[in-house]
Amino acid sequence: MPKYEDVIDLYDDYGKRIAKDVPLEAISPLRNKAIQKIASLTKRTIAVNLAGIEKALATGQIGGSKIAGKEIEVPLVKDAKKLADDIKAMVQVTEGDDTVVEVKNDGKLIVVIVPEDRLNAGVEYTTGFTAVAAAITEAIIDRYKVPMYKANMVKGAVWGQYPQTVNFAGSNIKTILEVPQMNEGAGFALRNIMSNHVVALVQRNAMQGAALSSLFETCAAYEMGDAIGPFERQHLLSLAYQGLNANNLVYSLVKKNGKTGTVGTVVESLMERAIDDGVIRVKETLPSGYNVYTTDDLPKWNAYAAAGEVAAVMVNVGAARAAQGVPSTVLYYNDLLEHESALPGVDYGRAEGVGVGMSFFSHSIYGGGGPGLFHGNHVVTRHAKGTLIPAVTAGNCLDGGTQTFSAEATSGLFKDVFGGMPEFNTPMQFVGAEAKKIKNKL
Repeated sequence: MPKYEDVIDLYDDYGKRIAKDVPLEAISPLRNKAIQKIASLTKRTIAVNLAGIEKALATGQIGGSKIAGKEIEVPLVKDAKKLADDIKAMVQVTEGDDTVVEVKNDGKLIVVIVPEDRLNAGVEYTTGFTAVAAAITEAIIDRYKVPMYKANMVKGAVWGQYPQTVNFAGSNIKTILEVPQMNEGAGFALRNIMSNHVVALVQRNAMQGAALSSLFETCAAYEMGDAIGPFERQHLLSLAYQGLNANNLVYSLVKKNGKTGTVGTVVESLMERAIDDGVIRVKETLPSGYNVYTTDDLPKWNAYAAAGEVAAVMVNVGAARAAQGVPSTVLYYNDLLEHESALPGVDYGRAEGVGVGMSFFSHSIYGGGGPGLFHGNHVVTRHAKGTLIPAVTAGNCLDGGTQTFSAEATSGLFKDVFGGMPEFNTPMQFVGAEAKKIKNKL
């Protein structure tokens, strides 16, 4: 028997129904194998920048420094296939296991998916990075007979400044995850993925971007202990309605308001839908005629509000084609919603509060960086768990090239790495198909 009574229909980014009458638990990271695979591939997928390593060795510029007289000329890009075979031989656990080593971009890039068994032998997700970094270091030294007094150059070209730095600064091995030392606290690893990275993975599809960010944030909620007991249902409802377009809510709000609508009309549409669906009702009418609303299901209202937040960002930023308006849209959508309903905004006010700080840090007099650089681990945005970053990602997907820090500038590598992987390119369909598969088995 499912734990919760909630049943939803899942729709894709075209408004097409994927699965009908799905128990809420079917989209739980604990039960849905597709979500588990996304989490697994996120930590197991590693990029080797062969062209970068070759250039670093040829010029002696490693880890941000130049060491003259220790240059090494080796044809790494030309020998990419041989090096890929070397890496696979060292990284795989058994012949024919789930190790994947693929050469891309004419030998400039090697993508490695480290086998599950290698990560299961330890407790840190950094195993994928360290195993691949060690393997390519060994492969270069062995294949090109690098003498011992120059071997440190190979290490520097591959690993960067580490361990002199906390992270792998200057490394030519890339993973979408940061090292644990860069996380705000326990369980923050999947929240520490920059919005621009997700934009690149979904190739600027706003609804798929919101879905993938929502999946990362929800998995993180389970890791950090937020989705335990009575709080689990709240996180699953937010994932369902905001991230996975449950009951076609996000799609219908955007379609209704996309041509001539505003943030205010999205609020109106959301209120109408919430009333029609029985999520909220009038508690009292004041002498002025103002209706004070109430709800018997705050988590579900929060999920509806979160869906409206994504829709408002898509309508407003989509019209401007400028992501700079993301934080102010989040702020004033919630402000308007609270005044219209007399109910709390997304994440019970935290999303609105983050909108204030994010506006300051993403432009204003501070101007630290555009919205695309933010993630759920940022000191400004970490407070609204699960419901803010999906809206930020949706807005960044719709930017028309106004940002200095665009996804193409910061995250193009990850588009190459994860390109062609449906788990990351079309997560709504991927997760929805699995939910449909297991809905009668719960």
